[in-house]
Amino acid sequence: MPTPRVAAVHDLSCFGRCSLAIVMPTLSAMGLQCCPVPTALLSTHTGGFTGNTFLDLSDEMAALTAHWQDLKLGFAGIYTGFLGSLRQIGLTESFIRTFRRKDTLVVIDPVMGDHGKPYRTYTPKLCRGVGTLSRLADVIVPNRTEAAILLERDYGEVTLDREEDCRRWAEALSLEGRRSVVLTGVSLAPDRIGAACFDRDTGAVEIVSAPRVAGSFHGTGDLFASVLTGGLVRGMDLAAAAALAADFTALCARRTAEQTYLEREGVDFEPLLWRLGAELAEKAGDAPAHRIG
Repeated sequence: MPTPRVAAVHDLSCFGRCSLAIVMPTLSAMGLQCCPVPTALLSTHTGGFTGNTFLDLSDEMAALTAHWQDLKLGFAGIYTGFLGSLRQIGLTESFIRTFRRKDTLVVIDPVMGDHGKPYRTYTPKLCRGVGTLSRLADVIVPNRTEAAILLERDYGEVTLDREEDCRRWAEALSLEGRRSVVLTGVSLAPDRIGAACFDRDTGAVEIVSAPRVAGSFHGTGDLFASVLTGGLVRGMDLAAAAALAADFTALCARRTAEQTYLEREGVDFEPLLWRLGAELAEKAGDAPAHRIG
């Protein structure tokens, strides 16, 4: 296949923009074939909705992995997010080990919590499992809460408003330089928001940022991580891909803020996907994508 494939191990919330509802169109707009591996099926996401349905798809994950293995599929990237149960730690690890090749990029978004607290389905045991799974990553994309959980630190310790602290925490998350880190939620000025990027290939830490948009927008974390993954698979370096992700996420947040909208419906990103494709073409240029074989 001339178009690189990315396997996306995420849940599918059928209403409310998050997870695969963001991952699939974003990667497609970036010139990649997104192959979903659904971890759970929800009627809505859990932010602002009550009474949502939840179907654990662990059995289907195992069957899907076996079928794809029979088909001898290859992937330029594997990108993981929300996991619906403790069993899925082992299933996702097996998926990565089965399909990882020399040039496969593994991006793990260690989805566990936000605003200082784990999500309600993330038990301490499941959080420890995510930490173990994240050791397989080439790149992890934690927010401040997830960084604290991975490092077994108190949330209040992980401050991201001074450059030296951002560098220290990003390096601490790198497993002594064995994986790259894009630590989100960095804010060195009141009107800016971005990420600290530790690149394992260079050992350098760079900070990227974009204008902060007032408000809360569901799905911006998934949007950022999806653009980052797409940029990396398309051949961009870590800081450039993170900068593209920060800029596009800010653009979509600004569009959302300018409208009358229900917060729980999430960030209004779809009408701007054409701009993402144009930006990628300009910034990635003719850089080769990660490929198999």
